[in-house]
Amino acid sequence: MKASDFEPVPSRDTFSRRVAVLAFWAALLMVLWHFLPVVEAWLAPSGSGERTVTARGDLAEDEKATIELFEKSRDSVVYISTAQLVQDVWTRNIFAVPRGTGSGFIWDDAGHVVTNFHVIEGASEATVKLADGRDYKAALVGASPAHDIAVLRIGVGFKRPPPVPIGTSHDLKVGQKVFAIGNPFGLDWSLTTGIVSALDRSLPNERGGPPIEHLIQTDAAINPGNSGGPLLDSAGRLIGINTAIYSPSGASAGIGFAVPVDTVRRVVPQLIKTGKYIRPALGIEADELLNQRLAALTGVKGVYVLRVQPGSAAEKAGIVGAARGPEGLVPGDVITALDGTPVDGLPKLLSLLDEHQVGDVVRLTLRRGEATREVQVALQPGT
Repeated sequence: MKASDFEPVPSRDTFSRRVAVLAFWAALLMVLWHFLPVVEAWLAPSGSGERTVTARGDLAEDEKATIELFEKSRDSVVYISTAQLVQDVWTRNIFAVPRGTGSGFIWDDAGHVVTNFHVIEGASEATVKLADGRDYKAALVGASPAHDIAVLRIGVGFKRPPPVPIGTSHDLKVGQKVFAIGNPFGLDWSLTTGIVSALDRSLPNERGGPPIEHLIQTDAAINPGNSGGPLLDSAGRLIGINTAIYSPSGASAGIGFAVPVDTVRRVVPQLIKTGKYIRPALGIEADELLNQRLAALTGVKGVYVLRVQPGSAAEKAGIVGAARGPEGLVPGDVITALDGTPVDGLPKLLSLLDEHQVGDVVRLTLRRGEATREVQVALQPGT
């Protein structure tokens, strides 16, 4: 083997020098990179740092319309704060404890304010704040828990705020624009926009009784504090009262509900006149739980009349209730439709009746056994 066959082995000192050179250049590059912005600023031409404002141009037509709607509607919306009177067990002093806040709107020139019932429920007093900053103690005129509607009244001597214009809700279309004004989380007079997401929704009534029917579903942001505020159409007309949200977190999740203005127009005048809402009724007795059982047994959906009240509108129309026979309960008439609209249970019947007024005549479709007939009934005041 020759000596030339062996490659020279680099010394340890040579390897160390190479590592040191690479480390030096790496460190130099890092330093240069770090100070690059400083060098660029030093080389750049000097100036004041001011920028010229770019001309905005005209607002879009839909923006102008939204701004005009808010400016016209703002004064009709109010902020409501409630308190509950409590007594100190030691001193016997009575003082007010803040309970909650909500929204409302001016209904008429007499100072009536409409809001949700749950906004003032359980409160001992309420204060209404106008958009111009004035505060007034409010008196409760009347309430309908079944519709989640309440009417307050304030004494406004001068500079009366304008009532919100009234629209209709029976002709709403899914997809049309809506606007909600209220006081979410106490942030007063806030505007949110969206569309009608769905119509004729129903929600369980948290205070018991039949569910709240015919609600408007919207994706306009509705949060705690918006309750009782107006839902407006693009013409600035009232089409509903913001009443509830669907959200596990308690904040807006894009699903809000409003009581339709057609219901408001039917309920509020009664509350102002009598302090309560009198439901139109037939004068029958029925039970929804038993109703469901009978429908499952017989296969016939409807409202099974258990008893007809003596002297009632139902008795005058010849409606027959259930009777006790040798073999148990013998079903009487089953209400299967009202004015041609199918009735599948007691909540549906109550909802359809609620669209009428006392004295209206409705057409009921009845079934008993295999026979079907129709009768006319003049609605009476409910109890």
